[in-house]
Amino acid sequence: MNPTWDSDAEPDPFHIGPGGWLRIALRGTVLAVLVFGCLLLLLLVRLIERPVYGLRRPVTPYITQFVCRNAFRILGMGFSTSGQLMREHGAVVANHSSWLDIFALNARKRVYFVSKSEVARWPGIGWLARATGTVFIERNPARAREQTELFEQRLLAGHKLLFFPEGTSTDGLRILPFKTTLFAAFFTDHLKDVVHVQPVNVIYHAPQGEPARFYGWWGDMAFGEHLIKTLAVRRPGSVELVYHPAVRVADFANRKALAAHCEAVVRACHEARLTDQRAVTR
Repeated sequence: MNPTWDSDAEPDPFHIGPGGWLRIALRGTVLAVLVFGCLLLLLLVRLIERPVYGLRRPVTPYITQFVCRNAFRILGMGFSTSGQLMREHGAVVANHSSWLDIFALNARKRVYFVSKSEVARWPGIGWLARATGTVFIERNPARAREQTELFEQRLLAGHKLLFFPEGTSTDGLRILPFKTTLFAAFFTDHLKDVVHVQPVNVIYHAPQGEPARFYGWWGDMAFGEHLIKTLAVRRPGSVELVYHPAVRVADFANRKALAAHCEAVVRACHEARLTDQRAVTR
């Protein structure tokens, strides 16, 4: 993973009035009940699901999807998608702007995230990540083979793995170069002929009157402060997912060619959507 992306400009100020604190209390309470109540349910179901089905998870991903879909209703954010979901074995790659990406991508498609191992130790988020089947990876070359084998097991079991090739979140107004490291796992003898990769755009539309990068989460921004701002806004914005055609790994010469294709598709869509947004706001 590359270092956290940072902006030359300071984060935009956001004032919270009495109404904002009321919205924080109401939305935050309902969201906490939804997330942690369903987490408890998921853990109970997993007690039966794991010994019976092993790697397969025929029930618990639906609980995760239910939570994520309803989280946007609680936040008051619009949610829309376009494009077809891939049916083949494989992975999904997306640009990364915010912790909200996890809710958005889970709301539309039952996926399992690939994340750096440090996330497993984060309070709250780490618990949720472990419970929902996140694949944790370490920046340790000695464990590269072990992690590749884990990728193979999960992909061949039918899991749709999802990772962010930029390696860090941004302000949502740009696409960083895609890192090629994780793409290498798809080129093993067991995977390259059966696995596909689907590029996806996650695009945020800011609340009316707020800066375009309102939902971006980057640099040294604290999670708690960003969550409070998201809960407090009076007229929330929206998030849009664009699913592009999946491509077969075997059709590419190597990981660099595959990563370059996915980056080009995501970058072109992102730039087009941002151009449309600027045209509407003029």
